[in-house]
Amino acid sequence: MEIFTRHKRFWLVAPAVIYIGFFMGLPLVQMAYVSILERGANGGVNWGSFSFDSYISFIFERDLMDNLMVNTDYLQIFLRSFGLSALTTVLALILGFPTAFYIAMQPQKRRNMFIFLVTIPFWTNILVRNYAWMLLLRNGGLIDHFLASVGIQTGGLDILYTPYAVSIGLTYTYLPFMVLPIYASLEKLDHRLIEAAFDLGANKRKAMTRIILPLATPGIVAGAILVFIPCLGAYVTPELLGGGKFMMISNLIGSQFGAARNWPFGSALGFVLLAMVLLAMLVYSLKFKKLPEDAS
Repeated sequence: MEIFTRHKRFWLVAPAVIYIGFFMGLPLVQMAYVSILERGANGGVNWGSFSFDSYISFIFERDLMDNLMVNTDYLQIFLRSFGLSALTTVLALILGFPTAFYIAMQPQKRRNMFIFLVTIPFWTNILVRNYAWMLLLRNGGLIDHFLASVGIQTGGLDILYTPYAVSIGLTYTYLPFMVLPIYASLEKLDHRLIEAAFDLGANKRKAMTRIILPLATPGIVAGAILVFIPCLGAYVTPELLGGGKFMMISNLIGSQFGAARNWPFGSALGFVLLAMVLLAMLVYSLKFKKLPEDAS
């Protein structure tokens, strides 16, 4: 009977394992193999010629005497991407938490309507949404005309094709990913805890910091992860709203596989990004894993 149960579990899990292995594991193995090959003379790779120059080129470059010199250009692109992703996550949290809290405090019928409204942007292609933001943010656009009509703005906005425009576009794109997990945590909140806090003399600020925020922490963490990681891989928004002036990691990787035709370096950049994300996730998970022990 025990053997039968084991076989049953195996066949239940096997389809998912095969699917993940074929569509995620196999491409990763292929990319890892390409990243340690030499670049072809006319682009692509030299199959069978192994080299770690792609990983070395991430931080170093060779001068005319073939000596290694430090080159931080690619590292700056990575730091810029992490900075913009962190800024987007903070902005999404600032906007998303009050929104999720307001929805969670509404009656059930109104909650469903508000959640429906939050998901409406997903109905439109991300390319169309970014072009809409270009019309809104450009000099002479709708926002510029509105500010000029009320006497607030006399010159151009000068926001389009800047990091601010990229951050605005990313925040708009990934804001629902922050709202929904926080709402899922706040929806389960027992309102009697808040009433008890007020009965014991707590004001609104203390009730928020001592009761609501700790109970909403799992949703906040999940929302931060769901916003931060996709922002690192965002391609369309930095390309359109940044105008190609503020390259992010995904744009750099795309250019290596496209115009530069340097497949090994593009693959290496992808694995460097993957290693950084996995390391950050590991540190983050270990930190939150220790929280219950510290509390006890």
